[in-house]
Amino acid sequence: MSIFEKLESEVRSYSRGWPVVFDRAQGTHLYGEDGRAYLDFFAGAGALNYGHNNPVLKQALIDYIQRDGVTHALDMFTVAKRDLLETFDEHILKPRELDYKVIFPGPGGANAVEAALKLARKVTGRESVINFTNAFHGMTIGALSVTGNSMKRHGAGIPLVHATPMPYDQYFDGAYPDFLYFERLLEDSGSGLNEPAAVIVETVQGEGGINAAGMEWLRGLADLCKRHDILLIVDDVQMGCGRTGPFFSFEDAGIKPDIVCLSKSISGYGLPMALTLIRPELDVWEPGEHNGTFRGISPAFVTAAEALRTYWSDDELEKATRAKGERIGAALQGLVDAYPDAQLTAKGRGLARGLEFQNGELASKVCAAAFERGLLMETSGPDGEVAKLLPPLTVTDAEIGEGLEIIDASVQAVLGK
Repeated sequence: MSIFEKLESEVRSYSRGWPVVFDRAQGTHLYGEDGRAYLDFFAGAGALNYGHNNPVLKQALIDYIQRDGVTHALDMFTVAKRDLLETFDEHILKPRELDYKVIFPGPGGANAVEAALKLARKVTGRESVINFTNAFHGMTIGALSVTGNSMKRHGAGIPLVHATPMPYDQYFDGAYPDFLYFERLLEDSGSGLNEPAAVIVETVQGEGGINAAGMEWLRGLADLCKRHDILLIVDDVQMGCGRTGPFFSFEDAGIKPDIVCLSKSISGYGLPMALTLIRPELDVWEPGEHNGTFRGISPAFVTAAEALRTYWSDDELEKATRAKGERIGAALQGLVDAYPDAQLTAKGRGLARGLEFQNGELASKVCAAAFERGLLMETSGPDGEVAKLLPPLTVTDAEIGEGLEIIDASVQAVLGK
C-alpha cells in the first residue's frame, strides 16, 4: 500500500479505517486483493442502493458500450438521455403526480445542491438560505455554507455567508414547539433575519448522525415555507432513490418540495450522475447559465433508466426496504436494551440506520471491530458518535442476519456484556 501513502493526499479518509486494497465487488460484498470477502453495509455512502455490479444494470451498460453508444455529450440530445427522461417520467413522476422539470447539473450531489441554491436566489431575488443544525449538503462553497459540520466548514478557508442555521427536528429534545424560533424571526421585523430565498433540508440527516425528521415536522416545515413564500428544497442525495422505502424520502410526509436534489444512487451503478428537479414555473435559467462538462455521462443514464425499469415498476422494493429496515431497527433497539448503562440510541428509517454511542471513540471502536470481522460500516454525527448502516437495498435476509451478528459481536467486544 506504499504507493497510496507516497502519492495520495492526506485528505483520504475511508481508507484509513479500512486498510485493505479492494479488487472486485459483487452484490453486497467487496473483496480484497487477497480474496477476503467483506460484507458492505456502507454501499458507497449510499451510491450503491442496488449493490455492486448489479447484473441487470451491468448487462445494460455492457450492451451500450459494445454498440459504441455516445459516452460524453454535455447537454446534447442523445438516445440515452431520451430513454432516461421518458423512463423517469413514466415510473417516478407520473405515478406520484409530481410535475418537475429536470436539470442535469453535473456529476455529483454538490452540483445538484449548487444548482438548487443558485436557482432559488435567481427566482426570488433574495440571497439568504435557511439550513438546519447538523446538516450536510456537500463540499463546494455554496453547499458548505448550508452545512453544519464545523470541521468541514473550516476547510472552506473563507467566511461562509448568506445562510442561517435553524434547529432541526428534536434538536431541543421536544422542549420547545416546532419552528418557534424560526417563526418568531420571520415575523419580527427587528430580528435581523434577511427574508430567505429558500429552506434546504434533509428528511433524514445521514452525515449528521442518522437524524430522522418526523412526518409532522416535515409537513409543518412545508406549510411554513408556503405561508412565508419561501422555496422548499429537499436534499435527497443520500436518502432518495429508495433509501428510506419510497423512491423519494419525503413521500411519506405527503409534501411536494419546490426543488429536489438527487445523486448517489440515481445512476444505479455507482456512476457519477446528479439531477435537480424543479417546478416548471421556476425554470427561469438563461441557456448555459448553469452548466458543466460532465453533466451528460450517457453510461450513467443507461444504468439509471434500467434501474428505474427494474426496481420501480411496482412497489416490491419499497415494501422490502421497509421490512428490512424494521428488522435492523429492532435489532439495534435490542442492543440498546442489552446495554442500558451505555445509553445507546437506535436511530433511522428504512435502510438508513444508526446506533448512537456516548462518544465518537466508542463508535469508532465498534466500526473497527466490525471491520476485523469482515463488515464495512462508517461513523457519522458531529463527533462521529453514530455507527451508520447503509446496506444496499438488495441485501438478502441472510446477509442482514450475518451483518447483525457481526454488529452484536462488535458491540460486545467494545462494551463488554
